[in-house]
Amino acid sequence: MNSDSRHTMDRREFIHGAAAGAAALAFTRSGFAAEGPDKQAVLAQVPKLHNECVERLQEWIKLPSIAAENRGYPEGPNYMANLAREAGFQHAEVVPTSGKSGVFATLNANAKKTLAVYFMYDVKQFNPAEWSSPPLAAAIVEKPGLGRAVVGRGAVNSKGPESAFLGALRAFRAAKSPLPVNLVLICEGEEEIASPHFPQIVQRADIQAALKKCDGIVIPSAAQALDGTVEVTLGSKGVVELELVSSGEHWGRGPKHDIHSSLEAAVDSPTWRLVKALNTLVGPDGHTPAVEGFGAKALPLTPAQKQMIAVAIKRRSEAETMQQLSIGHWVHDAGWLESQELLESKPTINIEGLVAGYTGPGGKTILPYRAVAKIDMRIVPNMTAAGTLALLKQHLIKQGFPDIEVNMSGGYNPTTTSPDSDLVKAQLAVYRASGIEPILWPRSPGSWPGYIFTEPPLSLAAGQFGLGHGNGAHAPNEYYLIDSTNPKIQGMDGAVRSHIEFLFAMA
Repeated sequence: MNSDSRHTMDRREFIHGAAAGAAALAFTRSGFAAEGPDKQAVLAQVPKLHNECVERLQEWIKLPSIAAENRGYPEGPNYMANLAREAGFQHAEVVPTSGKSGVFATLNANAKKTLAVYFMYDVKQFNPAEWSSPPLAAAIVEKPGLGRAVVGRGAVNSKGPESAFLGALRAFRAAKSPLPVNLVLICEGEEEIASPHFPQIVQRADIQAALKKCDGIVIPSAAQALDGTVEVTLGSKGVVELELVSSGEHWGRGPKHDIHSSLEAAVDSPTWRLVKALNTLVGPDGHTPAVEGFGAKALPLTPAQKQMIAVAIKRRSEAETMQQLSIGHWVHDAGWLESQELLESKPTINIEGLVAGYTGPGGKTILPYRAVAKIDMRIVPNMTAAGTLALLKQHLIKQGFPDIEVNMSGGYNPTTTSPDSDLVKAQLAVYRASGIEPILWPRSPGSWPGYIFTEPPLSLAAGQFGLGHGNGAHAPNEYYLIDSTNPKIQGMDGAVRSHIEFLFAMA
C-alpha cells in the first residue's frame, strides 16, 4: 500500500511473524548445533554481521564478470563457488559449459523440504563516463530520502539481493543453527547475454535429480518500491536476442569492404538494405509487430489477470511511473490501465542498437560494407523462443531479404507460476507478516531463463523474493540500499531478515 501505516516500522525492528514450519532434524556439518532451527537466535545475528555483509558485497562488485566482453572469467565462477562454500554449502562446484561456467551447490540440513535458489554472477556492461562514481569502486553514497547505498555495476542486479540471501545463511552459521530447509543452488554467468548455455548446467543428470526434490525455486531480489510496496510476479516474459546483419558479401551487391561514400551513386548500400528490412518488422505506427504469425499463439490475459492489473494500478502512481521512465506518453497515447495490460500481454520486437560504419567524432565519408541491428523479441505464454525465431527468418525471406543473416545469441520461453503454489504462499505470508500487503502481478515484462525450471520435467514454481530496495539495473549509477533512513524501505539487514523468515515459511 502506498502510505499505509503498516509500512511505518523501524528498519532495525523487522516484525518477526511469518509462520515457521516443523523444525529440521540434526545437522551434522561442523559449526552447527545438533538441535533444530532457532529463528530468534538466527535473527539476532543479523545486525552483528551487517558490516561484514556490506563489505562482502563491495568486494564482489569490484570483481565483474561480463559475458559480452569475455571479462572476469574464470575468476567469476570460482569466486561464486567460494561464496557458496563460505555460506555453508557442503558441496559447491564450478560447472563447465560450451560458454561460461556455472556453479552448482547443495546444502543438506536434513530437513523435510528442499528449496532451489537461482543466482547469476554476471553483470551488464558499463561506460564509466556515465557514472557519478567508478562503477567498480562500490562506493557508499548518501541517497536523499533513502539512506546509505552501495553504487556499482551489479549492485541491485543482482549481487546486492544475492548477498542478502548469503547473509541469511551466514546468520544461521553464526547462530550455530541448522536451516529449516535444504538448499540447491544453481548459478550462471551468462544471464545478461540471454543464457545461451544454461541448459547444459541444469540438464546435467545429477543436477536434474537434485532439482526434482525441490518444492520451488526462488530468485533473490530487492522487491520494495520507493513507497515500500512489494510486487509478487507470477511469471515472466520470454525473450529472443539476436543480430540481423546486412553485408555486401552475403548480399552479393554492395562492397565487401568500406569504400568512399562518393561511390554510393554507383554502388548499393548494405546499410540501407538493413534499414529497409527492419522497416518490414513493424507496422506503419513503428511499433506493432508485422511479422506474419507473430503473437498468433499468444495467450490473452484471463479475466482474473485483468482484474489483478486493475486492482494493482490503483496502488501505483502513473505520474511517478512515467517520471521514473522519463516518458511523457504511453504508446498510442493509451491510458494507465490499457498501457499496463499491453505491458503484460503484448509480445514485442525491439531494436536494442544499430551499428554501421563510422560512429566516432566528426564525419568519415565511407559507404559501409556491413550493418548490424541488435534485436530482442519479448514473448508471452504459449509462444516459444524457437518458434518465434523461425517466424522471423521466414518473414525476411518472404519480404525479399534472404541474405540478411539472423544470428541468435540467446533466449528462452516465458514462465508461469500458480498463485496457489507453496512458494507464492510463503512469499505472501512473509510480506504480510512484515506489515506489507503485496501487489500480485501476472508476469514480469522482463525475462530470465526460468522456463527450464517451470516447464516439464521439473515443473517447479518460481518467483522473486526479498525485501530491500535498489535501482538502476543496466543503467548508470546502479545502487542497492544498505542503511535505510526511510521507515517504509528496508536496508541490508531487513533484506537479510526477510530471507531468514522466508526459509522458515517454506518449511
